[in-house]
Amino acid sequence: MKKRGLITFVKNPVLGKVKTRLAASIGDNKALEVYRRLMAHTRKVAIDSDADAYLFYDQEIATNDGWEPTSFSKHVQYPGDLGERMSHAFAMVLEVADTAVIIGSDCPRISKDIIDFAFQKLQVADVVVGPTYDGGYYLLGMKKLHATLFQDIEWSSESVFDKTIEKLVSNDLLYTLMEKKSDLDYLEDLEKFPEFSEGIL
Repeated sequence: MKKRGLITFVKNPVLGKVKTRLAASIGDNKALEVYRRLMAHTRKVAIDSDADAYLFYDQEIATNDGWEPTSFSKHVQYPGDLGERMSHAFAMVLEVADTAVIIGSDCPRISKDIIDFAFQKLQVADVVVGPTYDGGYYLLGMKKLHATLFQDIEWSSESVFDKTIEKLVSNDLLYTLMEKKSDLDYLEDLEKFPEFSEGIL
């Protein structure tokens, strides 16, 4: 089987620095707890997937945080905007893997099956994209680095997915779309996922 690399981007769980849009409704402490739950869910999914797992922190490599170095190759995200950080991570992982998929820690319904399905689709497609309802994406996969997908995009906007598709089409890249999912960013998102809001709402 070809070598697969799963990239997970996380933020170091610092009070007041994570889930800030959610924190505006429920406060920093509760938002931090929600983020810890999302991280725990994402960690299990990454461990269970049939891929070598790479973890990229936004600030510093943490120890004794449950992301064991026996399961994850740990790194710090490259400086720059989100596009520059993702592009660098893909470049690094694709040096040793035949295919790479990136996920974040904001999607409550990410699963092993979704990730494995994305890797399967990359046997044919150049790129696979998992769109979110807010106009972004929760998953992106490719067999070689297509740096253009990370350039000239207004990150954290409703146009990210549309701009990405425009770039795929203009570069004649064969792509597959995954099922659309919700990120958990706002109070109305949290209300949809009781397993993440128990004891908080």
